Amino acid sequence: MKIDPPQSRGLTAIDGAMALIVILLMVQIWLLSATLESFLAGHREAALPGAVVSGVLFLGCLALYLFVVRIDAEARKG
Repeated sequence: MKIDPPQSRGLTAIDGAMALIVILLMVQIWLLSATLESFLAGHREAALPGAVVSGVLFLGCLALYLFVVRIDAEARKG
């Protein structure tokens, strides 16, 4: 059984978090463009839920970013 050094495990965690950030940002861009298109078509009721979900996606990306910063700092120490 091979045990990875802490730096290697940190890089794996960072790679996974960055992939999730990319996926969340793509979904957020799609959501904002669909919400804007709906709003401009006259469907005003779609604007608020779209903005709320977009804010939740932003908070998810922010949390993942802070996770990456923390893991990076730990990997550089060890």
